[in-house]
Amino acid sequence: SHNPGGPDGDFGIKYNISNGGPATEKVTEAIHQRTLSIDRYLTVDAADVDLQRDGETTLGAMRIEVVDPVASYARLMQQLFDFERIRALLAQPGFRICFDAMHAITGPYAHAILEDQLGAPAGSVINGVPLPDFGGGHPDPNPTYADELISRMFGADAPDFGAASDGDGDRNMIVGRNFIVTPSDSLAVLAANATRVPGYAAGLKGVARSMPTSAAVDRVAQALNIPCYETPTGWKFFGNLLDAGLCTLCGEESAGTGSDHVREKDGLWAVLFWLNVLAHRGGSVEQIVREHWQRYGRNVYSRHDYEGVDSGVAQQIVANLRDALPTLPGCVVAGHAVKRRVEEQM
Repeated sequence: SHNPGGPDGDFGIKYNISNGGPATEKVTEAIHQRTLSIDRYLTVDAADVDLQRDGETTLGAMRIEVVDPVASYARLMQQLFDFERIRALLAQPGFRICFDAMHAITGPYAHAILEDQLGAPAGSVINGVPLPDFGGGHPDPNPTYADELISRMFGADAPDFGAASDGDGDRNMIVGRNFIVTPSDSLAVLAANATRVPGYAAGLKGVARSMPTSAAVDRVAQALNIPCYETPTGWKFFGNLLDAGLCTLCGEESAGTGSDHVREKDGLWAVLFWLNVLAHRGGSVEQIVREHWQRYGRNVYSRHDYEGVDSGVAQQIVANLRDALPTLPGCVVAGHAVKRRVEEQM
């Protein structure tokens, strides 16, 4: 996990449970309580497992099965998306894409699916070799860190479609020629166009977003007459809704988007979803988003990340904000009246 753990902050662990999603708070709390009583640990002296060879092996008394995740994932994507239509889009003269894997995990998946199976020209995937240090970069799919992609998409000879994914492949950024799609708008556009995609042709059971995510998808849900759920930050809360069959698509403003095909957000899935929508509708990324605004309205918001700040100062800022929450409704900020306040409950 990217969350810090261990004495040097480099040993964070993400634990997924039987449904494939993040562990619930009940499970993580039980794990935490167990760590408080650990007084020893045991090791096994054995040869390393050959992760390059599919099949079963053993490590001590533990059975380990090595699978090809790229092939398995590609088969699932073929069930959800119209590969023939996407392949025809990528074969159109002059249509080009650029996917920045940021030297992270999605590189092999993107090469296999986008280039080998869907026919995007070699070189459509950049930074596609996973590296332990991510090539010296920061694998966060946003305009700041995916600067190579942004420079291409805003350059003189920009591709038609651009995207990037992060270190563990679960988040995404969608970019058109000279046009960046916000994560909140991306979720709303996918929801509005879901029936154009084979895996969601029957319609959506509902949609869900995290509290900090803009209400753009709420407008789509209202138009489609389907439920829209607002959750605290954390994909585990989406997992509860997905397991209960209450929603089909979900997303958060930190660039995570997913559906009921897994219990995690899925970066490359979102890229294929966008390509399927483009192949079905025609037009550009910018055109699709602007037409979406015309039909559903536009929600404008801003996210600011503060990294490496003094924790004491940060806690004081949050405390001041909490103290001011009761008096915010009705206040005028930059000429706009505050209608309501929302406080995330963890």
